[in-house]
Amino acid sequence: MEKHFDPKTIETKWYQTWENAGYFAPNLNSDQDPYCIMIPPPNVTGSLHMGHAFQDTIMDTLIRLNRMQGKPTLWQPGTDHAGIATQMVVERQLAAKGLSRHDVGREKFIDEIWKWKAESGGTITKQLRRLGASPDWSRERFTMDDGLSNAVKEVFVKLHEEGLIYRGKRLVNWDPVLHTAVSDLEVISEEEQGNLWHMRYPLTDGSGHLVVATTRPETMLGDQAVAVHPEDERYQALIGKTITLPLVGREIPIIADDYVDPEFGTGCVKITPAHDFNDYEMGKRHNLPMLNIFTQDAAINDEAPEKYQGLDRFAARKQIIADLEALDLMEKIEPHKLMVPRGDRTHAVIEPLLTDQWYVAVQELAKPAIDAVKNGDIEFVPKNWENTYFEWMNNIQDWCISRQIWWGHRIPAWYDDEGGVYVGRDEAEVRAKHNLGERALRQDDDVLDTWFSSALWTFSTLGWPEKTPELEKFHPTSVLVTGFDIIFFWVARMIMMTLKFTGQVPFKQVYVHGLVRDSEGQKMSKSKGNVLDPIDLIDGIDLESLVSKRTTGLMQPEKAAKIEKDTRKQFADGIAAFGTDAIRFTFASLASTGRDIRFDLNRCDGYRNFCNKLWNATRYVLMNTQGFDTGVDEKQPIELSLADRWIVSRLQTVETEVVRHFEQYRFDLAANLIYEFTWNEYCDWYLELSKPILNQDSSDAAKRGTRRTLVRVLETLLRLMHPIMPFITEEAWQTVAPLAGKQGDTIMLQPYPQADSTKIDTAAEAELDWVKQFIMGVRRIRSEMDIAPSKALPVLLSKVSDQDQVWLNNNRLFLMTLAKLESIDILTDANQAPESAIALVGEMNILIPMAGLIDKSAELARLEKEIDRLKNEQKRLDGKLNNDKFVARAPAEVVAKEREKLQDIANALTNLEQQHAKIQQL
Repeated sequence: MEKHFDPKTIETKWYQTWENAGYFAPNLNSDQDPYCIMIPPPNVTGSLHMGHAFQDTIMDTLIRLNRMQGKPTLWQPGTDHAGIATQMVVERQLAAKGLSRHDVGREKFIDEIWKWKAESGGTITKQLRRLGASPDWSRERFTMDDGLSNAVKEVFVKLHEEGLIYRGKRLVNWDPVLHTAVSDLEVISEEEQGNLWHMRYPLTDGSGHLVVATTRPETMLGDQAVAVHPEDERYQALIGKTITLPLVGREIPIIADDYVDPEFGTGCVKITPAHDFNDYEMGKRHNLPMLNIFTQDAAINDEAPEKYQGLDRFAARKQIIADLEALDLMEKIEPHKLMVPRGDRTHAVIEPLLTDQWYVAVQELAKPAIDAVKNGDIEFVPKNWENTYFEWMNNIQDWCISRQIWWGHRIPAWYDDEGGVYVGRDEAEVRAKHNLGERALRQDDDVLDTWFSSALWTFSTLGWPEKTPELEKFHPTSVLVTGFDIIFFWVARMIMMTLKFTGQVPFKQVYVHGLVRDSEGQKMSKSKGNVLDPIDLIDGIDLESLVSKRTTGLMQPEKAAKIEKDTRKQFADGIAAFGTDAIRFTFASLASTGRDIRFDLNRCDGYRNFCNKLWNATRYVLMNTQGFDTGVDEKQPIELSLADRWIVSRLQTVETEVVRHFEQYRFDLAANLIYEFTWNEYCDWYLELSKPILNQDSSDAAKRGTRRTLVRVLETLLRLMHPIMPFITEEAWQTVAPLAGKQGDTIMLQPYPQADSTKIDTAAEAELDWVKQFIMGVRRIRSEMDIAPSKALPVLLSKVSDQDQVWLNNNRLFLMTLAKLESIDILTDANQAPESAIALVGEMNILIPMAGLIDKSAELARLEKEIDRLKNEQKRLDGKLNNDKFVARAPAEVVAKEREKLQDIANALTNLEQQHAKIQQL
């Protein structure tokens, strides 16, 4: 092995080897129960972000674990056609040529999208390979491929035949730039500063007026009522009367409804059923007309007075406010913060709009989906997410599945000139089924919501509606790994659709993970300038490139300047290359059952050091075992030392616990246990304990036993951590495995470690724990007394029990070597002990005589000088932090840093004073 660990030299090599050899495909000859995960299909337009990297690390860990456990394991890959996002990409390319999609026509435009996909649509799958993801790429699917498209048509037609898909006019989220309905997930609502306009609506009988408050004055042109609370005494006498709508002249009623909050505004609410979701529901309750006053561009249409027709909604707002003020009908205008819904791609303000759309009637589908979770056929992990699922499912609304764009699954419905609507798998089927002959037909221009095809993902990717062997073997799938933010949009819909069309649940478990945030707990976003690219973390990135990445495309120069400043301050040296294994281990260590994952680069640095530690430990093992007898043939006698028996015993417990943690989706506990065992027990203790056996006059059988233990434990450890860290473990295993008597082309197809209870040796663990306490006690005294590590020390023991005596005799070699001792003697009379520093091992005292080791007076003087210095600094900081002006004016992070310094000084003083007291007692 190379002297230094360099991830770049091994990652590409091993990934190409694995993929070319077909190792990611399931072993269909296994008689074990199959294990299957469906990848949540990323957008074909997308690139790998931190959420993907985190989620895919979890899935790949599970897949590699179960593959090693011998199960026929399928991780099904694929991408989503991402209707709106993909169409926008290609439309921008056309716009650069001075063209629109309407200029080239639908067919040519779709051709351009397929061309783009072939050339540029594979970015994220290439990046997943960089992450070490091991799905069966030979089975990769795309939501617009022929097989999935046929499944989508089949589901649409069957649901329509059962009356569960229908066309209706209802209120939707409308993006006036994209000219399409969008889902709630594609709407980002953020608090913005606006106004609350209080407008006077005159009573028709001339007896006065009502004042209504609104944040959208332009919608008044479509008002159909004014509502008050039925128990609001101020307005009870007016219920049933009418007002004359200003600027329009239409009489509208005053109605009573429990929805109205008497405490908000004036207690009077204008009702515009065609332009507000709450008003829409009230409009249905009171049978109010639904008057749409907007065009697809969110301009005023011809249903409004001529003066406003054609005006953009915000231009109309200004004109309406001016006209109301001219008529003395504007009571007042107040600043008001409100949640403004904007399209996540266009940033345009979303407009509730009454349009004709296709819907799925989901009430019938929801009941069995609810029951599947209640009866345990599907288990949510953590369990509390079931409540979120039930809350939404019990209040589910019909699902709008049509989108007014061109890229996607075109709705399989045809219209004739008389208004007839016909649904079928294709036009030929429609004509034959309805005996339409040569009647002129046109297909619906709309396409299906991308979530519709995604809802079929677990079974359509396996060949449904055909009864394929893959569908028979791998469905239901084992687990869905997903974020909590799409429980409604994807998880619930998959459950409903899969139960409906296969009679099975789509997956047996849903592991719901948190969202990746920055180290301060802030959501990562381009606008905040805190986005991290996982590929940059793997490969490293210089400061200038990082600044450019974070600021390019920002519209506001002030925002870009601030982000640049913050980035330069935080990443003065750019970001170092951590390598894939360190990044994956970081993600695993953070994957608890909590909601948020705070990603801290310091962790990456720590786990890169862990990779180096493992690499150096492997090199040590190879240097001491290659070319030597490691007991593979078991023909020669083997003698196991206490350290050998201890590390083997501890390994059995670790193996059991790691598997248990993985089974409970506690990746953090599994990763931390592997880390602690590898770093502290194997590297820091066992490798050191092996040196006295290998380097001194031990028997051949003892050396053979230690060499065998070195390679066997390391080989097992590499298999244990392989699911999380695939690259470094493969590289190391290739060299270590033959020495441990293992054969095979790759670690990823080796059996995952299983504990052997017969190898658990509690006596060895207790004895070795005594040895460790003894050595640590001596080392602690060295540190406290500032004695050089190279100085051999005499040790005296008192209060020595019979057990202590036995363990001392057994382990004198370990103690003398690792504690760097000159001698070990037992005091027959504790009262005759010289001035010594003392450490405890149980009831036994370890005494190190100080005579000749330190100059007591000089050491006390040194400590007193340092104590005085720290006390002066403590006094200075106390004064600073007790100064109200400093605390009030200084940045919060500066104040926090000063408080941290003060605490560090207090801790240091405590340690120094304790050390001073000990030396005084000598």
